[in-house]
Amino acid sequence: MRLFKMAVAIDQHHGFKPFSRSQRCKLQSFGHLDHKILELTHTSFSHSFEQVFEADNIHRSFSTPCLPLSTLSGEDLSTSNPRIELVSGSGAPVHALVVEVAIAMASGVHPKPLPSGLGGAYVFCNKSGNNIAVAKPVDEEPLALNNPKGLGGQKLGQPGLKSSIRIGEMGVRELAAYLLDYGGFAGVPPTALVKFCHASFFPTDAGVSATGPNLPKLASLQRFIGHGFDAGELGPSFFSVASVHQIGILDIRLLNLDRHAGNMLVKKHDHNSYVAGVAADLVPIDHGFCLPEWLDDPYFEWLHWPQASTAFSGSELEYISKLDPFKDADILRTKVPSLRESSIRVLIVCTIFLKQAAAAGLCLADIGQMMTREFCDGEEIQSELETICSQVKANVPLVSNDENNSKGEIGISGISFGDLSQGQWKLFLENFNKLLFAVFEDKKCKN
Repeated sequence: MRLFKMAVAIDQHHGFKPFSRSQRCKLQSFGHLDHKILELTHTSFSHSFEQVFEADNIHRSFSTPCLPLSTLSGEDLSTSNPRIELVSGSGAPVHALVVEVAIAMASGVHPKPLPSGLGGAYVFCNKSGNNIAVAKPVDEEPLALNNPKGLGGQKLGQPGLKSSIRIGEMGVRELAAYLLDYGGFAGVPPTALVKFCHASFFPTDAGVSATGPNLPKLASLQRFIGHGFDAGELGPSFFSVASVHQIGILDIRLLNLDRHAGNMLVKKHDHNSYVAGVAADLVPIDHGFCLPEWLDDPYFEWLHWPQASTAFSGSELEYISKLDPFKDADILRTKVPSLRESSIRVLIVCTIFLKQAAAAGLCLADIGQMMTREFCDGEEIQSELETICSQVKANVPLVSNDENNSKGEIGISGISFGDLSQGQWKLFLENFNKLLFAVFEDKKCKN
């Protein structure tokens, strides 16, 4: 009977309608958020969290991106009747995922907390006990108000684990990565932003009632990927060149600050075995540290893998050549409107850089190295990409841009494009393309 209480409606515009009722560890730094997007009432949820869930095939990533962002003030939804609503996300795989979770909740299945990671994350199973989805609430993100791992207390919008990414904005980045992974090229699992009402998400101690009125939880929802290992447990000799290249291309486009072995899952073979010499495919997850607000220092676990030094295949070069950074930008502005323009401009710069570098014959390792900072005598040195952008930006007449500055760029320590007006941005891109062409022509001559 409970299934009837969980009925959901889908329309072609808004999805589900509301119910009628390696080297150095990059995780030492931290990120930010948009206070205009996240006008949420900060209820006093408990910070304690002592449940430990033991299960096979739960990924061990230390990254735990979480979610954003629609204004829900004024809503008064009871957690006594479990419900889920799609906030952002589209396509049949996403709709199927949300329906499966809705059915599971209606069947009495409770999300179970994952012990790994720095933020709150919950796994959903179906009635058969198979894991189907992982949810990461925005208010349980690392450093966020209701973080269950002892790393909380700060408001959404403050500096987070990465200074170029704000607390509470990791979920929109997970969605952006899925939207930009055209045709499942890199294999990013179906991802959506949702809001939940479920007693399991609301602590009953500290005076908070699990059955009383509560604001819904905003969370990212991602298809659970069955796997036996992550990349760190097998080592690069097991992985296919194509799989490494596909993930690397995505990471470069999105300037991934946290591509470590734990967030590349090794796909299960039908025979459930892993034999040296039989190449396995990888599935990339946890993209909350992508698309920073300025050129930050990425971390690419694959950078020194032998596959990264192999030349791109013809099909990979064709895929890269067809990428349109301005079309990508429009998609994000339309489908992920809470993502800051400064992050979208980083996407454009990195995609242009990738396209020119690949056309010039550089391999994945060469490109990744040009984007990565180096340490010399204890000091961090700008990457080649940052140096190029610095030179170009220095020749663009700068004028204070009140519209961008009002959005609150916090603690910038890299090259930002958010302070450029539209005219300045256009001039920057023109000069950037010219200088890149000269740089890669010079590299060709030296080679």
